[in-house]
Amino acid sequence: MKASKPDAPKPTVAELEILRVLWRLGPCTVREVHEALGEGGGYTTALKLLQVMHGKGLVERDDAARAHVYRPAVSKERTQKRFLYDIVNRVFDGSSSQLVLHALGTQRATREELRAIRDLLNKLDQETP
Repeated sequence: MKASKPDAPKPTVAELEILRVLWRLGPCTVREVHEALGEGGGYTTALKLLQVMHGKGLVERDDAARAHVYRPAVSKERTQKRFLYDIVNRVFDGSSSQLVLHALGTQRATREELRAIRDLLNKLDQETP
């Protein structure tokens, strides 16, 4: 079964780090992003990445104040779906079940995660005619 393709742009590794900051902290200035990244590069690097991300539509910018404030234009969930789509199609030949089987076979799930997986499987099973 092929996954449907989300149409969000795929962020690079560095852009994903910035998105994680924005998802965690909410709207931030370049300085706040730079400080949250810590050793991840200089202020001008953070600024340039945010400008590129704005051009790609990954972040929105409020330039009403002197210090521009950036916020994510894509949700964490939408971005995760974008990466999953790529992995399922490139690595698992479009089979989401193979992805799940491999993931559960290589990473130990907590009891809570297993319970959530069972609940989802039960829900999906009930929806299937």
